[in-house]
Amino acid sequence: MQFIDRTKIIVKAGDGGHGKSAFRREKFVPKGGPSGGDGGRGADVILKVDRNMNTLLDFRYHRKFIGKNGGNGDIKNQYGKNAPHCIIKVPAGTLVKDAETGEVLADLVHEGDEAVVAKGGRGGRGNAKFATSANRAPTFAELGEPGEGRTLLLELKLLADVGLVGYPSVGKSSIIASVSAARPEIADYHFTTITPVLGVVSLGDAQNFVMADIPGLIEGASEGVGLGHDFLRHIERTKVIIHVLDASGIEGRDPVEDFYKINKELELYSAKLAKRHQVIAANKMDLPQSEENLKRIEEMAQKEGLEVYPVSAATKEGLGDLMRCVYQMLQDYVEEAEEENPEKIYKAEEDTDDDITIKRDMSGRGFVVSGKSLEKLVAMTNFANDEAIRRFQYIWRLKGIDEKLREKGIKEGDSVFIGEMEFEYKN
Repeated sequence: MQFIDRTKIIVKAGDGGHGKSAFRREKFVPKGGPSGGDGGRGADVILKVDRNMNTLLDFRYHRKFIGKNGGNGDIKNQYGKNAPHCIIKVPAGTLVKDAETGEVLADLVHEGDEAVVAKGGRGGRGNAKFATSANRAPTFAELGEPGEGRTLLLELKLLADVGLVGYPSVGKSSIIASVSAARPEIADYHFTTITPVLGVVSLGDAQNFVMADIPGLIEGASEGVGLGHDFLRHIERTKVIIHVLDASGIEGRDPVEDFYKINKELELYSAKLAKRHQVIAANKMDLPQSEENLKRIEEMAQKEGLEVYPVSAATKEGLGDLMRCVYQMLQDYVEEAEEENPEKIYKAEEDTDDDITIKRDMSGRGFVVSGKSLEKLVAMTNFANDEAIRRFQYIWRLKGIDEKLREKGIKEGDSVFIGEMEFEYKN
């Protein structure tokens, strides 16, 4: 299966159903009053974690998701049906961002986690809802409110207990292949592993944990050099890091220098990640010069307060002790305190903001009036109905928009833009 860990999708919630304008017509009910029902609510777009998914591959060719519209109201005060929610399944560990603003909308980690990312439009009210003592027979009804739409950036962060990090070709893939059923590609060249690999390590007696082989990091990874920027995020959720070093130095690099360079990249990427518990795996102990370098690695580890395990992925020597150590570290792990500004789940709530802004149109043709409540009013007003227009004009004056426009210097005949509507200003 191809591993896809980042993609963009477009979501559009359903529009609300239109309200109905109708009157009672029963034979024995003279002067029957208004009886138009309300429209139903449009479908919300909801992202929900599915444990059977482990990649974003499903979104490679299906990128647009549109919720159904609510049903229209009908005669005899019949309400339109609410549309069923549009559920989009995502793998655990999916981070959801607004593609335009970068705002984090949801961090979906556990099975069943869900988040509303686009809210369905409210159904328009039927004319029965507008009957008052002053107007007992209103002829107008509201149109349905348009549903929200946005472009989302989905980023997958693997959910693994343990992450293997280190320079390319230090033996990370060989280690995970030796201790689990994972079968990553292994070869004598850099960046053999170009996608994260997950493996389950079993020590018997239900002592299991998930380990991830992260593609090799190099100096500058935090700035996007090599494959680092694409995959560093995959170790953000790990509890323990196994830092794999090539004790043989067969690639011509110094393992001690490698250790400090990789940790520097982790720190540059995330200060929180740099504090993650580590254990050092001094790999390739079956090769010459390993013993000499091992002494230097142990001296460095003692200085840093870390444990070192000499291992050989080729012969499996020392891997059992390393895995048991890691398992114990997981048992002793204490959840880290939340940051001051944690990634919080976005909640779609009813709009309460009534701020109205007015600015000149860039083309010089008029003025643009912005405000959520006003834009909603325009979208839900049936301008083919004279009574609906009068209601709109009343709310317009109530909000004092005429005065605000005059303060901005509007003149007779200038255009006023609200949402997708254009009006000609008249005194």
